Amino acid sequence: MNEGPRDQDSAPSEAYAALLIDWFAVSGRDLPWREAGFTPWGTLVSEFMLQQTPVTRVIPRLADWLERWPTPGHLAAEPAGEAVRAWQSLGYPRRALYLHACAVAIAERHDGVVPSDVPQLLALPGVGDYTARAVAAFAYGHRHPVVDTNTRRVIARSRAGLSEAAAPSTRRDLAAMSELLPAPRQQAHDFNAAIMELGAIVCTARRPECDICPIAALCAWKAAGFPQTDAPRKPTQKKFEGSDRQVRGLIMAALRASAEPVPMSVVDLVWSDQTQRERALASLLADGLAVAIDGACALPS
Repeated sequence: MNEGPRDQDSAPSEAYAALLIDWFAVSGRDLPWREAGFTPWGTLVSEFMLQQTPVTRVIPRLADWLERWPTPGHLAAEPAGEAVRAWQSLGYPRRALYLHACAVAIAERHDGVVPSDVPQLLALPGVGDYTARAVAAFAYGHRHPVVDTNTRRVIARSRAGLSEAAAPSTRRDLAAMSELLPAPRQQAHDFNAAIMELGAIVCTARRPECDICPIAALCAWKAAGFPQTDAPRKPTQKKFEGSDRQVRGLIMAALRASAEPVPMSVVDLVWSDQTQRERALASLLADGLAVAIDGACALPS
């Protein structure tokens, strides 16, 4: 694989960070989780929802969720099935189960307060390294490198001169971000958000807008003439129409729409292919997203 130039010293970290922070102060999107006073619980919920779901779909669902469950204790007091019901069309509904389990754990282990310590956050159900660091950094202002797909792309291009980031590596990615992270906590907070934002709206995967990029003059990829490097192959997602995912979604929609267990005779009507329908239902039962009750099916209690 052609890895391109790797002149890490061509752009001093201080100037690089300052340019991004100044740009973000003017050009960063006005998003709910960036508002003053947004709670750590709200930050945790938003991070769960933003996994594999576009911002525009998350914003209204997040508002509804936090209005109904403004604290972990409010959610923990309700059945897990209510979290799955409220998840609606966000996709990947197991995230709702994990978020409910998180709320229960926070209520039981931390007196209802979202922890600020990364190891304690990592011990919560469904919380991975990125989410733990994001909550600690964005909700509590702690100085931690936070690395998502957008951050990795910006660093790969601007610092290493690569058109695409290499396969994810927690150790390598955190080290690369740590080299750039300013020492003052507020600047570190702003830089984490700024570099992520740049990757989301300017240094995008398919159409980078280099003419408006605040760090274009310091970009190793631009200086090298935009060489194309081999991208790690992403698995091709199967077509949604007619897939087991579609059937799972139809069954979940039927369960969400009913306050009572749904008779199997009704579930049978959502999809005509019995083999595929039974396979989809079996996977929902195995994932804990549905439970069987005397010839009927329901959301988990």
